[in-house]
Amino acid sequence: MKKLITLVVAAAATGVLVRAAMAADVQIAQAQSLSPSPWDIALGLAFVSDYNFRGITQSNRKPSVWAYFEPRYYITKDLQLYAGIGGESIAFPNGAAAEIDLSAGIRPTLGPVALDLGVWYYWYPGGECFHNLAAFGADCAANGPLPINANTVKADLNFFEIFAKSTFTLNENVAFGGAVYYSPSVVNSGAKGTYVSGNLKFTAPRTLLPEGLGAYWSAEIGYWFLGTTDAFYCTQNAAGTACGGLFPNGIPYRTYANWNLGFGITKSVFTVDFRYYDSDLSRGDCNVITSDHTARFTRDFTPTNSSGFGSNWCGQTFIIAGKVDLTSTANLK
Repeated sequence: MKKLITLVVAAAATGVLVRAAMAADVQIAQAQSLSPSPWDIALGLAFVSDYNFRGITQSNRKPSVWAYFEPRYYITKDLQLYAGIGGESIAFPNGAAAEIDLSAGIRPTLGPVALDLGVWYYWYPGGECFHNLAAFGADCAANGPLPINANTVKADLNFFEIFAKSTFTLNENVAFGGAVYYSPSVVNSGAKGTYVSGNLKFTAPRTLLPEGLGAYWSAEIGYWFLGTTDAFYCTQNAAGTACGGLFPNGIPYRTYANWNLGFGITKSVFTVDFRYYDSDLSRGDCNVITSDHTARFTRDFTPTNSSGFGSNWCGQTFIIAGKVDLTSTANLK
């Protein structure tokens, strides 16, 4: 009898242990299935009335379409790796109709400070070289006569920048930050460029607008320190004489300031942004920096622009942008 009781107790205990083990396995499996993935994907689409980059239109003051795709990996909740690809429609003097952006970097978060350290490559496929002097290569001379303003431009305008950005979030309504970018050859011109900027953003309190709507106001000011181009552009002030004139070794681009300010309305993943852009570049200096194929004679003579042609690509403009931005974790579950 004692043996029978012992067997019954042992069997019951074994059953309890088995059931406990099975329950533990189920709980572990559920926890694993509920644990967040370290991967995330950000993507978006935008339509803008003009693509303005650091105070200069990239789309000849015409509308532009944007899109981007950015996979992200969280090493920890405060340390993110990312790589992305994006594209914008443009209208460049060399005939390039698209800008393809390749980026990669790391984003550490230190309390209220969010950092972004990385590299950005700007690729402009489909460009052609324009210059009517054989001294600049058969590929340039073969593409026909210069535009009426005699500006010249390379086929290859691709370049890269390394950058560091920071954002300090004071509270849910106020954030400000800064950024610095460096390139050894801006738009493959041979001119070094260091761009520094600061920004401020104020987000409206949630109670200010109807439920579901958001609003913000923001402003940014930047300064682009630019160097001297390579010899390809040395004839821009030489009246057709190859590598002569005032700047036989290249054109010293003018360092300039630019700024923008505006406001936006948000609802879910949608944003409509209204923004004013401007710079302190004269039309003559703008013509030199951009090689604008639409520049016209304006009597705007500068030390580096003896032709008197001027471009309106760098002046004040008002831009409306409609955007859709989402992430897989927040919007595609």
